[in-house]
Amino acid sequence: MKMRLWAVLLLCLGLVARADDLDSILQKQEVVIGVKDASPPFGVYDKAKGTVSGYDIDFALGIAKRLGVKPVFRTVNPDDRVPFLQERKVDLVIATFTKSPERERLLEFSLGYFVTGQKFLVAAGKYQRVEELNRARIGVVNASTSEKTLRKQMPEAQVMPNEDYPEMVRMLQAGQLDAISTDEPILAGLLGKMSNRSKFEIMSTAITFESYGVGMRKGEKKLLKAVNDALLDMENTGEAKRIFDRWFGPNSSMPMMRFFTIRN
Repeated sequence: MKMRLWAVLLLCLGLVARADDLDSILQKQEVVIGVKDASPPFGVYDKAKGTVSGYDIDFALGIAKRLGVKPVFRTVNPDDRVPFLQERKVDLVIATFTKSPERERLLEFSLGYFVTGQKFLVAAGKYQRVEELNRARIGVVNASTSEKTLRKQMPEAQVMPNEDYPEMVRMLQAGQLDAISTDEPILAGLLGKMSNRSKFEIMSTAITFESYGVGMRKGEKKLLKAVNDALLDMENTGEAKRIFDRWFGPNSSMPMMRFFTIRN
């Protein structure tokens, strides 16, 4: 009898240990989401409201609504995104998180909810072709896919990693950088906030095209399906397009064309 009780106890403990993230999220009725708070228009801290807002935030809210749980936002830096998931500090990361083979070996990624290209913010009229930046001083976010791409495609460039976009903008304006390189909408957000924006421009040529996905822990297939179902529903109901138009439509501060849809 004692052996049977121990067997049942061990089985129960094993089931508890294997409880998946979706069940935990539904049980606690909240999902902790890692977001950016200084990356317009994807995630920006609003002092007046005391919260974050942006394209990523709207998708986070839409996913949480469809899961039927309360969203709890936690600020992440680019370096935090993978470790915060692995250390269970957040359940999801929705923070301009580019899908890549390297990252997909470590994490699960949802369907892409935004597609963009890596470009360059430079002094207006200074450069005509990307090749002219081969020996330039280029600021990028440390440990980002943008940094990896630059080091691979432009090995002679002086790649200068930094954690802080405002600091990179200051360096560009002071002539300490020749360019800042990241995804086009982030560059557009930085340019839009520059007081002397007429002196700078985003080069037209993209060196890559990338897809942003929602990151979660490896092996969480039930949560992955739930997030993908939420994203597909947002696309099918028109909510995804409305979010895009809110932040990138013709009446926004950085109009862009939506050339993608969320799909399997």
